[in-house]
Amino acid sequence: MYKEWKIAVVVPAYNEAQLIAKTVVTIPDFIDTIIVVDDKSTDDTATIVKSLQREYPELPLILITHERNRGVGGAIKTGYEKALALDMDITVVMGGDAQMDPDQLPKLLGPILGGRAEYTKGNRLEYDTNLEMPRIRRFGNGALTLLTKIASGYWGVIDPQNGYSAISRRALKEMRFSSISIWGVKNETSCYDTCL
Repeated sequence: MYKEWKIAVVVPAYNEAQLIAKTVVTIPDFIDTIIVVDDKSTDDTATIVKSLQREYPELPLILITHERNRGVGGAIKTGYEKALALDMDITVVMGGDAQMDPDQLPKLLGPILGGRAEYTKGNRLEYDTNLEMPRIRRFGNGALTLLTKIASGYWGVIDPQNGYSAISRRALKEMRFSSISIWGVKNETSCYDTCL
């Protein structure tokens, strides 16, 4: 628990065999549940997560495997549904590629805990580390950010492509998952700890 709040981390993972272990073991101890959603990886991602479950039995790690690839949005949706079923207060999304700094988690949680927001999003551009981003990627990120601002009307959005986010249970409960279609897949079942 973090300040009396139950926190889940959803890790959407597709072919993340090289970095999934690093991602999982660096998630802070105050997290109540880590939900890895293996999105029909063709590598050893799910096998590695299962070995982490055996090696670290104290780790609150759940593996969900998709029977077919649904994309990162589908994996996040599955993770959100599981977090709601587990009655988590806040659900964080961290990619399986170990690029989201776990030390920044309190910054994402703070506005929700303080009642100032229901959803928060990371900002890679706040620090000088974005200078390490290849020039073409910085250009693409800037262009997509501008288009997002124009389309949404939210001119204060800084890094909309950043997937590091946190959402309250209240906001998740408002979502109608049955009406959300990911790659044309509606209401497809997932396998909890059973199928690969």
